[in-house]
Amino acid sequence: MRPQLRGRRAAAALAAAGALLLTACGGGSSAGSGGSSGATVTIGVSGNILDTPIEVADGQGYFAAQGLKVKYVTLNASTGASALQSGSVQFLNDSPNGFLAALGKNVPETAIGTDAGGYPLGLIVSTKFAKAHHLTASTPAAQVAKALDGSTGGSSSANTKGEASIFLKGYGVDPGKVKWVSLPSPVADKAALKSNQIDWFATSEPTPLEIQDSGDGVVVADPVKVPAWSQKEAGYGQFVVARSNYLSQHADTARKVAAAVQQATAYMHAHLESAAVQAAARKAVPGVAADVVAASLRQVAWPTSDAMDAQGWATTLGFVNSLVTLDKKAAVTDSQWSNEYLP
Repeated sequence: MRPQLRGRRAAAALAAAGALLLTACGGGSSAGSGGSSGATVTIGVSGNILDTPIEVADGQGYFAAQGLKVKYVTLNASTGASALQSGSVQFLNDSPNGFLAALGKNVPETAIGTDAGGYPLGLIVSTKFAKAHHLTASTPAAQVAKALDGSTGGSSSANTKGEASIFLKGYGVDPGKVKWVSLPSPVADKAALKSNQIDWFATSEPTPLEIQDSGDGVVVADPVKVPAWSQKEAGYGQFVVARSNYLSQHADTARKVAAAVQQATAYMHAHLESAAVQAAARKAVPGVAADVVAASLRQVAWPTSDAMDAQGWATTLGFVNSLVTLDKKAAVTDSQWSNEYLP
């Protein structure tokens, strides 16, 4: 890992001329406006609650203060790495699973900061199943796991199935005894739950809390109740990632992006319930009720510093490898992550 840069570069970056930044997220990209001499960068986002730091950096003017013009492109797990390598985006707000899968295929990427910790997962059971097994949002995790023994669970990805399995095994329940129904998406999971074709499923927030809010289910497990999903045991939850060759050619731009996102996560850590953060989160997950967004934000550990370290990576690798979803065991070298670009 290259040494962290401080002081002089951060001061210079923060002194850059700022201007109004207008951005939008969607299926394509949309340009923001910044200083006329500022660099233009495109950031890939996923359209989930973990994109909130990017929206805060926008809404609070941190990108603009760095003299950056920003475009956003909404991507998914199957398109993120290819978009980054093709140059369609210069930076990607990526999950540990996505980043490590790319490294496993020898894709030259580098993580330049972590902007979230832990996994904001929710395990939701149908209202029918909850009543039959006397489950509520406050039911202890061990009791929830026992109730799921032999049940029918929905699975729309290998990762969420693995994450749910970690929860079950942690309380002595064999995931092999669950009747797994493979479904194409969390939307399909939701429909199957409502029609009682499945008893439960797990996925990232805010989907589970939205279902609970509509009265069609009960969230019975989350990172607060399930330590295995928390930052302490699961490690890093999201990274700002760039192509390694892009970083060697555009180090100053990378420092500006990393500084703006770190400023945003630090602000979120101190002001999570503020109107500014709540508004930014609603932009990250448009169309979701404000109280659901607020509850989803509380499921994530938002760091005061986006710097990474060897222990954090060891924890993250341990969790990802326990999912057994990658083609080969995940590993990361010192050259594939760096704090050099942080102030």
